[in-house]
Amino acid sequence: MAGEASAQAASTAAEQDQAERVEVPPDLTAAAFFDVDNTMMMGASIFHFARGLAARKYFTSSDLAEFAWQQVKYRIIGKESSGGIAAAREHTLSFVQGRSLDKLLELGEEIYDELMADKIWAGTRALADMHLQAGQRVWLVTATPQELAQIIARRLGLTGALGTVAEHEGGVLTGRLVGELLHGKAKAHAVRALAAREGLDLRRCTAYSDSANDVPMLSVVGTAVAVNPDTGLRDIARQRGWEIRDFRTGRKAAKIGVPSVLGAGAVAGALAAGIAYRRRERSA
Repeated sequence: MAGEASAQAASTAAEQDQAERVEVPPDLTAAAFFDVDNTMMMGASIFHFARGLAARKYFTSSDLAEFAWQQVKYRIIGKESSGGIAAAREHTLSFVQGRSLDKLLELGEEIYDELMADKIWAGTRALADMHLQAGQRVWLVTATPQELAQIIARRLGLTGALGTVAEHEGGVLTGRLVGELLHGKAKAHAVRALAAREGLDLRRCTAYSDSANDVPMLSVVGTAVAVNPDTGLRDIARQRGWEIRDFRTGRKAAKIGVPSVLGAGAVAGALAAGIAYRRRERSA
């Protein structure tokens, strides 16, 4: 009897294990779109990347501090104006020009391990995994440079990423962008284009963001979720009945400090942390 009970238990366990391994059929018309800065990651991904480059002497710590301070002032003043976006675009150009794309990709992998991996919000990652487990595809949609966004997406096991595209020729960055920063309404346009290309039904899709700047993207999908929302997005989410998820605590909010306010779309072009360095170099 004991042997039969043991065999039955083993059989039941095997059946349960097999059931857990059954692949969920892909849901081809539904997907999820996640912003990165302060939504998927604590603080701004480009700021963490800039910190890593500063540690490798790509520019000085004082340049990094100046960049951070200027961005803090920018967010406090709080205007995501066309002029501000244009300025961020110019900043991007001054920093990446002449850099090897392959080298920056290599450094991006290293810096992700050093400074970004432990900044991923566990709660947001769980939401992404929920969509993947339901057979849906998951994309990051961010003003962060495309290559850096793709590194983050791959490390998280996501489908892919849409980001700001920098032009390169012969493996060297030209200092020009292909199109504009992926910010504000541009994110909504990119999501619509992706949905058309992939055969997605946007009414069945979900989008996640922390910023009121992403209301255009949040508005094009059937389900919008405010994650760690800023004041503007929190108010809009309440007015429209959107779900709110906040994974922050007072301690964490204090800990991430300055980088947490760098998530504006204008910062995404902010490989500008080395502007002063590049200008001195050119002058020399």
